[in-house]
Parts: sequence; structure tokens; C-alpha cells
Amino acid sequence: MNFTALPKKSPLSVFALSLFCSLGAFAAEPAALPQQAPTAAEMSKKETVASAFLRGIGFQEYQVRSAAEAMPEEKYSYRPAEGTFKNEKPQFGPAEVRTFAEQVKHVACANFAFAAELDGQKPPDGCDKGGPDPARTRKELLIYLRDSFAAIRKSLGAMDAKNMFDPIEGPYAGPNTRLGLATVVLWHAADHYGQMTLYLRENSIVPPSSRANSPPLSDKY
Repeated sequence: MNFTALPKKSPLSVFALSLFCSLGAFAAEPAALPQQAPTAAEMSKKETVASAFLRGIGFQEYQVRSAAEAMPEEKYSYRPAEGTFKNEKPQFGPAEVRTFAEQVKHVACANFAFAAELDGQKPPDGCDKGGPDPARTRKELLIYLRDSFAAIRKSLGAMDAKNMFDPIEGPYAGPNTRLGLATVVLWHAADHYGQMTLYLRENSIVPPSSRANSPPLSDKY
């Protein structure tokens, strides 16, 4: 786990802050500023299965998308190490270390794949090797990533106490239950964010979620 990348703010406050920034809330009067995150006791009164996972994916969305936004276009082709893993486990993707662009594309494709499985639909093929989406440029990949998080939030939001143990079949983290797959969604995004932070640090870029004043996410590119 990349402890240096953990933000000083709580996951909920970071996500709420980015949301309000994107809506231009900081141009409003002080009374319109986002309120402090609720306490655990307050949260427990309204908590649902869906809200718990949406809070977690909101945190991961900020980390991954802000990292993707922080990397300049000329560094999207950056690969931290040349060479191969000697094709030790080809079932888990290409032998060569992914470029930053390939990391972004992999997370986006996986989000769409997990969302499809949660919804009982056919997921895209080959997410371990980039998937079928034609996105290649920084702008295209940022849009692809943004849309993938919107898709997975919608799917996680449909989970409740009645369906969370439903069986989920599919090539990505299946066979599983809806609850089990939801946990995979969170750790998968966190896993690749941990890798993306190293790409940023090696290019002398502080990950946005590690900064004292975390910038808001962009909605349009």
C-alpha cells in the first residue's frame, strides 16, 4: 500500500471537495461552502450497502482521475522500466510494464467490465491487454476514464441488502457474488492508483491527492 499517497483529508471530504469545486462552489458565499463530513454516528443512521460502496469508489475515482489529469500529455507514453517480466503470467496481461496511458486505459476498461458484470451484461473483451475501446490520446483516455467511473457508480448504486449475495458470472473476478465483485472494484482501482503514483513521482509530479490543497477534478476535457 502506498502510504505516502494517502491524503490528509477524509475520503468523503476529498470527494465532496472535488465535487463542489467542479460545480463552482468556491465562487459562492461562505454559507454555500461544503459542510464538514458527517460523523460515524450520523452516517450510520442513513448508511446502505450502496452508499458504503459509493463512498469508497468516490475516493478511488478522485485518486485515479486526478492522477491521470496531473500527468502531462508528453508523459503518457512513459514506462518506468524497459524489458519484460519474461511472460511469467501471460493470463494477467502483457509481459512488458505498462505505460502510463496503458494504466489509465486498463482501469477504465476494467470499470466498464465490472459494471457490465454487475448489470448482467457482456463485458468488453481483453481489458488486461487494453480492451477494444479506440481511445489513445490523453484527452480520449481522460474521457474514457471519466465515463467508466460514472458507469461503475451507477452499477454499485443498484446494490442493496436483498441482491448483494446474488451470483455474478463473468471473466472478470467471476464467479462471484455482487458483494464480492464490489470489493474487487475498489481494490482494483486502488491497486493501479498505487502504480500510477510511482509514475508521477518518477517524473517529479506530486499526486494531487497527496497535496495540501487537492485540486478539483475536471468535468470536460
